[in-house]
Amino acid sequence: MKRFFLIDANSLIHRCFHALPPFVSKDGMATGALYGLASVLLKIFREQAPDYVAAFFDRPERTFRKEMFEEYKAHRPKAPDELVNQIIEARKLFSRFGVKIYELPGFEADDLIGTVTEKYKNLPDLKIVILTGDLDAVQLVENDKVVVETFKKGISETIIYNEEAAKIRFGVLPKQMPDYKSLVGDPSDNILGVHGIGPKTAAPLIQKYGNLENLLEKGQKEKAFNKIKEFEEQARLSKILAQIHCSAPLELNGLDELKYNGLPKESLSDYFEKLGFKTLINRINSA
Repeated sequence: MKRFFLIDANSLIHRCFHALPPFVSKDGMATGALYGLASVLLKIFREQAPDYVAAFFDRPERTFRKEMFEEYKAHRPKAPDELVNQIIEARKLFSRFGVKIYELPGFEADDLIGTVTEKYKNLPDLKIVILTGDLDAVQLVENDKVVVETFKKGISETIIYNEEAAKIRFGVLPKQMPDYKSLVGDPSDNILGVHGIGPKTAAPLIQKYGNLENLLEKGQKEKAFNKIKEFEEQARLSKILAQIHCSAPLELNGLDELKYNGLPKESLSDYFEKLGFKTLINRINSA
């Protein structure tokens, strides 16, 4: 089965930025996150040999979620300049790897990943692997056909979530994650959920009723119902905010333009030399 890797670029860069020391190139540019990103890509591409690859970036413009809820992600501190500069530079890094990038004002990288997943997930003999630094994309997982690969600790070891693994981790099916977050919220994105409802309460309720709407319609006898009903509007908004948008107006011209032809060693070596990544140059040459 052929493999199509969809890379959540921003989440990977953030993960690498916080996991590695603040390396600096000979001309004074911060490069720690770039080093981590390049190291991860080398490992994944060498060990898993993807047939198709694309990378997706967030944009700085306001998203449709921000228009709906002004406090969405509002508690996050402003990214330091050394991180922002590496996010910008990462576009060049992906280009040197021969990976096409996508970004779209008003949408997050997860929405673009969801849109591409929806378009190609039913193709026979194709497995989609979403490579990400967080678990927001778990809701896109379907059986073993669409999986999420993320990190256990740091950036050296990854873990794969198929449908069964996701259910074990969260207690609900991947497609029910927005309903689950409608109750428990998501502090990392400032999605509020319902005050006082935690995972141990939310998971069994979503399992039993299938989704938030059925719970609100038929769950009057549940102990937590009055609390959920009190925050119904907030719960409904939380579900919308947590839902990945799978129909972004993204121009896609077929899989052929995303075919991965292996590491462009010469191009990468020149680029890594400029950044001072001598260890990575040795890894390329030993591939």
